[in-house]
Amino acid sequence: MNFESLQVGQRLHQIDKGVITTAHIMRWSAAVENFHRIHYDAPFAIQHDGLPGVLINGSWKQHVLVQLVKDALAPSGWLWRLKFRYRKMDVAGDALRAIADMVEKREAGGFGFVTLKIALIDQLDRVSTEGHAIGVLPLAGGPPVPYPFRADPAWSTQIGFPQDA
Repeated sequence: MNFESLQVGQRLHQIDKGVITTAHIMRWSAAVENFHRIHYDAPFAIQHDGLPGVLINGSWKQHVLVQLVKDALAPSGWLWRLKFRYRKMDVAGDALRAIADMVEKREAGGFGFVTLKIALIDQLDRVSTEGHAIGVLPLAGGPPVPYPFRADPAWSTQIGFPQDA
């Protein structure tokens, strides 16, 4: 994939994670050593903390967004920047999918930069987490994007997130 082959408005990638169970949530909690009871104990989450159920970890949702952008830009591009907000809680039993739509593209320093609108959406089409990611891709006939990618600090003023982000 290269920069020139992409179009604004194009859906670059979608990941369907399916129904997230308490077992999924507990495995993630164990992996990141987050043993707060809201991630496995439904009576505690609901009765003590007043939550709608066992919560899906925010760190898991962040990981899915990073995976989404990595997969969207592979194999030749890289995630450069990511910014998102949690809009609502997701709970065990929710079926989640992640989407990445291209909203802007520009060139700087011999590379192509794409801005993606990213979101996590539940089974009722409610957006629970949304934001933007900026990825870097090679230009046709240009050099590959180095890893690790270190952008010129001046590019941050030229290539930013949309105003509403």
